[in-house]
Amino acid sequence: MDTTRTTPTRTGIEIAYRDSGEPSVSADVCPVPVVLVHGMGGDGGTWDRFARALVAQGRRVLVPDLRGHGRSARAGSYRFEEFGADVVEVCDNLGLTRVDLVGHSLGGHAASLAAQARPGLVRRLVIEEAPLPLRPGDPEQVFANRLPSLPELWHATTSVVRHPRAVFAFDRSMTGSALEQFRRPDPLWWDRLPDIEADTLILRGGPGGMVDPRKLESAVAAIPRCRVVVFPGGHSIHRDRYDEFAAEVLPFLMQPRAS
Repeated sequence: MDTTRTTPTRTGIEIAYRDSGEPSVSADVCPVPVVLVHGMGGDGGTWDRFARALVAQGRRVLVPDLRGHGRSARAGSYRFEEFGADVVEVCDNLGLTRVDLVGHSLGGHAASLAAQARPGLVRRLVIEEAPLPLRPGDPEQVFANRLPSLPELWHATTSVVRHPRAVFAFDRSMTGSALEQFRRPDPLWWDRLPDIEADTLILRGGPGGMVDPRKLESAVAAIPRCRVVVFPGGHSIHRDRYDEFAAEVLPFLMQPRAS
């Protein structure tokens, strides 16, 4: 991946991103760039292995750091719709009119918002372990009762060594904002699911994941072209079960668009 660059949003937030550049091999089969969006508390480095696999298949890959993460600027506001808008603006600023979008956790939610706001931009959408918003009348979500898996505990204890920038750059002020937003119903998100035009793949972890299977059924029913794959394990499928993740996602991203 190329050296990190930055691009400003309309509100002046500098978003850092890495770009593999134009493919060095023929990408005639699938020339659409892939944008990889990380989860809360991390940065684009979480996608390095998968990005290399995509580049090897002839894809151009872009990996942004969300606002308040990695090399991107901190912000005075961390509303979910702003994360989604930032993803769209990075694509617009780089002149990308069609992309495949892959997001994990908060990045998956941002990807879904981008696909709702700009349906024509997103060809294929992969949402990995993104907690689903509440609907009116749903009981409050309590994530504190979820116990981390052993791979997640190992990752947490070693991340400061492997990815010190992600650990120290993360603006922890957004944690309270994110939890508050997840505790509030978001009927607009649910109402706009049918606006998603992308072929959509949702990845859910097992008992250690953060996706409510009952709400997931409702989301899948609302998205025009959507399927779900359930993995054993926890919240970070692309990291803890990489081979299984890649076996599902790489072929999905290489397929032509469904008619």
